[in-house]
Amino acid sequence: MKRKKLILATRNKGKLKEIQALFSDLDIDIISINNIEDAPHIKEDGKTFMENAFKKAKVIAEATGIMALADDSGLEVDALNGAPGVYSARYSGESASDASNNEKLLAELKGVSSDKRGAHFTCVIIVYHPSGRWISAEADCRGKITKKIIGDRGFGYDPVFYVPSVDRTMAQLSPEEKNRLSHRGKALRKLKSELPGFLDSLESSP
Repeated sequence: MKRKKLILATRNKGKLKEIQALFSDLDIDIISINNIEDAPHIKEDGKTFMENAFKKAKVIAEATGIMALADDSGLEVDALNGAPGVYSARYSGESASDASNNEKLLAELKGVSSDKRGAHFTCVIIVYHPSGRWISAEADCRGKITKKIIGDRGFGYDPVFYVPSVDRTMAQLSPEEKNRLSHRGKALRKLKSELPGFLDSLESSP
């Protein structure tokens, strides 16, 4: 069977490393979108994580003729009625950085007691084939928002997201621990378990 190619439709280096590590034992050639010339820039204007992930994977697959994997994920904070949600990456504005997003989040929750700082990360992942066939996986990870930055690993909201089961923030975990516990790690494992069957179905379809 000819090896399949899979484009990872993200320019986030943290996500790329996580996905490449988890999929390293699959019989697939994994390509970063950073290595694709003239890859289309996609506006993430969906109202849900599913809409954004689906749009990214579909557009990249159709533009390149290569199967694409895209995810959309974000943080939903109970005390903020689910914000920042789909706006997680640009919570503090169009030129947002991880630091500015975390700063804004902590400011928004100033004075909110520990028992009301519940939150969860959600991740939706789509693999879209140029034929129009696709599969998806979704997972979440519950925790609490800390009152200050703790830890220097990871990216995004990791330094302010406390995971009770390990008594640490995401930014204090090793890459292996994070992959085991995180929303993205869980969703990727779900997807990985379904991918061989999906690839086989592509081979057998007319």
